[in-house]
Amino acid sequence: MQTIKDKEFGGERPLFASHDLYLENVTIHAGESALKRCSDIKAVNCRFEGKYPFWHVDRFTVDHCLFTPGARAALWYSSGLVMTDTRVEAPKMFREMHDLRLERVVIPDAQETMWHCSGVTMRDVEVANADYLFMHSADIDIADYRQQGNYSFQYCRNVVIRNAVIDSKDAFWNTDNVTLIDCRLTGEYLAWHSHGLRLVRCHISGTQPLCYCHDLVMEDCEMAPDCDLAFEESTVQASIRGKVTSVKNPKSGKIVADGYGEIIIDENVPAPADCIIVTR
Repeated sequence: MQTIKDKEFGGERPLFASHDLYLENVTIHAGESALKRCSDIKAVNCRFEGKYPFWHVDRFTVDHCLFTPGARAALWYSSGLVMTDTRVEAPKMFREMHDLRLERVVIPDAQETMWHCSGVTMRDVEVANADYLFMHSADIDIADYRQQGNYSFQYCRNVVIRNAVIDSKDAFWNTDNVTLIDCRLTGEYLAWHSHGLRLVRCHISGTQPLCYCHDLVMEDCEMAPDCDLAFEESTVQASIRGKVTSVKNPKSGKIVADGYGEIIIDENVPAPADCIIVTR
């Protein structure tokens, strides 16, 4: 493996189509596509300032690196990434990627990030300003995670998230086969039109949560006082600790809670209109 250490590059494609490279303390200045069409790359303590440095790259490691705002759209159309102890300040990262693992990564400007990705593992990751995070992605495994940003995880499938704090309006819309365990979820209109959503020991807050859901399961969850008008037109099996402020027109299933502020069943409840609502 060739080693490049304590060097600076800029301009167009300075390391294009390189293979088996070890980069240490390397700076990629303004320019485009510094490491495009590469494979088997390891970057340690590097700084990326130019656009599109890692496009069409296979098998690469990024450790203790910095992507400045100028390095926007840095990681696209690539596979086999391991990123550790890295700060990513640029938006629109991780597109059309497969088989990527992030550990101890901070992304303070995660707008339009992680789109059309699959095989994603994240551990101890923090993201902010993360509107439209994880659009149309699949096969995601996340733990010890913190997120601020709206419209996240829309159209995702096969997702497991453990021990997370997610502040996101319109999160998990149109998802399929998502499980959230020991998570705190804040944001209105949670998980509308989802299929097969399972919530285990989660704390939920925000108006009109979990409406139009198909096969929703809640196990030992809590709902904050602002969770009003919940479960409209949903099929649900729910066990909720504490009181639910209001339930409106669930389609079918069973809801068990310690109490209810209001239960609304009117002429607009959809068939079969046989949801059982029980006070524990």
